[in-house]
Amino acid sequence: MQKPHSTLSNSPKSVINTPPSQQRGLVFSSLLLIIIIVGMVLLALYLVKLDRTITHKFEGKRWDIPAKVYSQPLELYQGAAVDKNTIETWLELLNYSNNKAYDRTGSFYKSGSDYFIHTRGFTYSANDIDKEQVIKMTISNNKIQSIQSTEPNKMGILRLEPVNIGGIYPDSNEDRLVVSLDEVPQPLIDALIATEDRGFYEHKGVSIRGIARAVLNNFSGGSMQGGSTITQQLIKNFYLNSDRTLKRKANEALMAVLLELHYSKDEILQTYLNEIYLGQNGNRSINGFGLASQFYFNQPLSELRTDQQALLVGMAKGPSVYNPRRHPNDSKARRDTVLNNMLTLGMLTQAEYDKAIEQPLGVVDKPVEGKSLFPDFLDIVKRELNDVYYADDLKNEGLTIISTLNPITQLAADKAVEQKLGELRRGSSQAKDLEGALVSANPETGELVAVVGSGSEFTGFNRAVDAKRQVGSLLKPVIYMTALESGRYNLASSVDDSPITVNLSDGGKWNPKNYNNRDHGYVALTTALAQSYNQSAVRLGMEFGVDTFVRQLRRLGIEEKVPTYPSVLLGSVNLSPMDMLGVYQVFATGGFRTPIHSIRSVVDNRGSILQRTGLSTERSIPPETNYLTNYALQQVVKNGTAKRAQSLGSELNIAGKTGTTNDYRDAWFAGYSGNYVSVVWVGRDDNKPIGLSGGTGALPVWVDYMKRLKLTPVATPEPEGIEWLWLENNSGKLSNERCEGARYLPVMSAHLPEEASSCAMALYQQDQARGQIQWQNEQGAINQQRLEEGLPIPDGQVIDEQEDGNTSRRADTWYDRALEWF
Repeated sequence: MQKPHSTLSNSPKSVINTPPSQQRGLVFSSLLLIIIIVGMVLLALYLVKLDRTITHKFEGKRWDIPAKVYSQPLELYQGAAVDKNTIETWLELLNYSNNKAYDRTGSFYKSGSDYFIHTRGFTYSANDIDKEQVIKMTISNNKIQSIQSTEPNKMGILRLEPVNIGGIYPDSNEDRLVVSLDEVPQPLIDALIATEDRGFYEHKGVSIRGIARAVLNNFSGGSMQGGSTITQQLIKNFYLNSDRTLKRKANEALMAVLLELHYSKDEILQTYLNEIYLGQNGNRSINGFGLASQFYFNQPLSELRTDQQALLVGMAKGPSVYNPRRHPNDSKARRDTVLNNMLTLGMLTQAEYDKAIEQPLGVVDKPVEGKSLFPDFLDIVKRELNDVYYADDLKNEGLTIISTLNPITQLAADKAVEQKLGELRRGSSQAKDLEGALVSANPETGELVAVVGSGSEFTGFNRAVDAKRQVGSLLKPVIYMTALESGRYNLASSVDDSPITVNLSDGGKWNPKNYNNRDHGYVALTTALAQSYNQSAVRLGMEFGVDTFVRQLRRLGIEEKVPTYPSVLLGSVNLSPMDMLGVYQVFATGGFRTPIHSIRSVVDNRGSILQRTGLSTERSIPPETNYLTNYALQQVVKNGTAKRAQSLGSELNIAGKTGTTNDYRDAWFAGYSGNYVSVVWVGRDDNKPIGLSGGTGALPVWVDYMKRLKLTPVATPEPEGIEWLWLENNSGKLSNERCEGARYLPVMSAHLPEEASSCAMALYQQDQARGQIQWQNEQGAINQQRLEEGLPIPDGQVIDEQEDGNTSRRADTWYDRALEWF
């Protein structure tokens, strides 16, 4: 039987006969499948790469955060010497507002002598936090009479937060003040959501509805809109750039979705609030709402009104277009749009909205943030920090530095230098280009409290540390200190101020002269110092040697290389005002040296203390020597070249020394009260003569500065080893108060004078003779009485006998007995 005809579809022949079009389709499908698989693999790898990029930065160090430098806080306690002007100036520097209700942080109210202050609080470290509180205090007679607070305080000392004096900024030129989400007012968050991304809490990073609405609006001829969510905006600012390319937009969308998969809405929102660009301050960008609040309103976010918060939110669309300082009308219109969005969504009542749109912008004319109020002091802080920390750590790690600056004393220094230099410049043509420097510290702690070292604009040249100039007579006290320490001289000793010739090592001769070209012969040591005679200082300095003088400077803290030629005795060595501040700090503290410093503490961004400056004090001068040197420096003010300082009050016992260099090129004064040691230099940067001495150039600035402060008297404790005796002036011999020219002076017990003046000897002999006659008369009366009573009269004077039967002379000598009389 014949098999029916059929097609064998699986035969080789059938494959060969497959049409070419079908074969090409099969190959194409296979290739397409491979491409899709490879594409998916590449996409997956790309997504992994994007994912790692996101998590690495988001979970790591998100920003380079600048270090912030603050002043010392203002300590408030019962009995503190704080007057009303100090309180009000400090509150003004902190930009506290006067508010009768004082119901918000950063506000205060004054009623008569009572102050009610609602503080902002401050974190000094993780274990040292001042909480927000209300302080009530009464100030009377320039003192705090009573003080109370809403927060418990075991120490009895409250603190008004320190003043921000500047920052140390990253190389990226980005500046920000990082805030946590709970520090951001709810109205600002409401305004942001209502204006930038109403579906923020619903979408997963990308809003399809928002994109569609933006596309439809743009194609229909409406105003240009973007469909970016807050998450996408964060991605663009945080990871990408602003290029308007399809690739960038695709990356933005992908990364936004990935970011939302990893992190919560709150984490994303907090990062956005700190990342957003909101303006420019010179060459530094203003990033984040925390810093923008300070930059535009000079207030923290928590103290802004709703309309001010809305203004900042409105700027997110375009900080240049809506800059309230440059374009106030556009900025106000944008602010009102944000407020209307809040009204529409029920975030504001109609009454709140009506009140808000009537408010002025309230932007401060000149931003305080970013520009230091006290650049000279900030410069010294930076220099001190650079000795300890790496530059990158200072710029990027968000350190908090509490400095030693006292804003009240700093303002006093600024005003004194500005006012007095202005007067001196107008006084003569030589002084028209006059410059100056002032440095001041607490002598006991070594804390630097004020610095003036530049002109109206800081250029980087800080004369307080960079102006190395000859210091003239400021070093003369070291010569007299050496003489007193040796025991060869006392305060009344005679020194020779006649002409002197010094042979130099090169064969030449040096003939120093007094400034008035007069010779004074033999004068008392205190007179030579008080009148700043050159010839006597050189003669005395050469007696002990230049090498000894240089060693003494080392003891006093001078680290600069000091030449060993004789003219160094008259200050021909280049030193800075800061160098001289260290020397006089030793004199002011009874001989103890505490290094001058500008930093109290350094704290990292977690609140851990990295550095805390403690007292590092060492004895540099014996107490007896320093006591006598201090007395001599007080005579400079009482009777010498610095008598102008007596205007501060004779009861303050001010001590100090003027300094003038050759041809009147530099004028100096260094001196101290009980609580401030300060140095002033006046001169020209080109080192030309100024026609002013230390007494006419630097001293007026110093006095004006000190007059602005609350001074305490110099009260150097009298050490053991000091006795007060009457001495003959200009010889140093023992004297008596009845002798002409006698002075009652402190003397070292170890080096008491062994000679007496002729006047004192004559008086002593007269008193001894008178005493002898009186004794004889008294003895005669006793003997007469014995005769009358029938008693024998001794024929000799009773003497003491020792156990061995030998007589001994009295233990005290004639000198010891006479010394008590003198």
